[in-house]
Amino acid sequence: MAHDDQDSRDNDQDDTPWEEAVKRERDEARDDNGDEDEESHDEQDRRREAALPSKAAAVHERLRISGEKELERDAMALLWSAIAAGISMSASMVARGLLHAHVPESDAGFLIESMGYTLGFLIVILARQQLFTENTVTAVLPFMSHPTRGNLGSLMRLWGVVLAGNVLGAGIAAFTFLHLPMFSPEVNDAFVAIGEKVMENDPFSMFSKSIVAGWMIATMVWVMPSADQAKAWVILIMTYVVAIGEFPHIIVGASEILYLVFDGKVSWGDFFLRFGLPTLAGNIIGGTFIFALISHAQIRNDMDVQREGRRGAWGFNRKK
Repeated sequence: MAHDDQDSRDNDQDDTPWEEAVKRERDEARDDNGDEDEESHDEQDRRREAALPSKAAAVHERLRISGEKELERDAMALLWSAIAAGISMSASMVARGLLHAHVPESDAGFLIESMGYTLGFLIVILARQQLFTENTVTAVLPFMSHPTRGNLGSLMRLWGVVLAGNVLGAGIAAFTFLHLPMFSPEVNDAFVAIGEKVMENDPFSMFSKSIVAGWMIATMVWVMPSADQAKAWVILIMTYVVAIGEFPHIIVGASEILYLVFDGKVSWGDFFLRFGLPTLAGNIIGGTFIFALISHAQIRNDMDVQREGRRGAWGFNRKK
């Protein structure tokens, strides 16, 4: 019996910390009860989180596992989900444009109009579509935990496919809104005004403000696992702050600026050089190199303690 237990432990060396913790709890249950009781998913999740060394580590582990699942998805599945997300994100421009056309131009009107900005995020995140700035946190955590060349390649593949799909979807939506008689002239003028407001930023201002947008969206992703039934409120509050702060977001902004490009008011060069590249760089820095690195650093001590014991064994020093 002892020999079998040792073989089982040897075969589990490559399990993730979460899986290790669950197996340890199950082994203890077998020793105490002689058989493993059926558990609900909620009970299993509580066991897993209880076995982790801190609440921060529990959130980190949940997001890391989510990121690993995304990295393993087929490229075409990612692309179609990303295109759908780009189209869905254009709902932010639509809602904001509709409100802009029907509220007076004032501080109060601006605050009301900004509520429309949240719609695209609500649709995309709750529908679990692939949004680029979400992946600056979830997909980067597996690489931070295990910085190998293979993980870096998988991360770059995911980012490239999702970003391309999001921009393509945003472009399809913007082209459709412009050329089909969907909206009144007042709403179309509102779309133009929204895009022109974004383009008032010079490239450095676009970059600087985009850092805040990336940081806010990354914060939202980190908070979501703890939000339970309040996820919609978390999305609404965090993205509303991005809207009233006028912090550029690469995908929402793509809809707004591509509308101007297709209308002949902005050149492709302006789209890429004044908006696209500075905003993309700012979102990545804010979401990855600031928030994700800091959030990962806070559990590094837990990881170091983990490595002092058996690799991958969260709570390795817990005793019965």
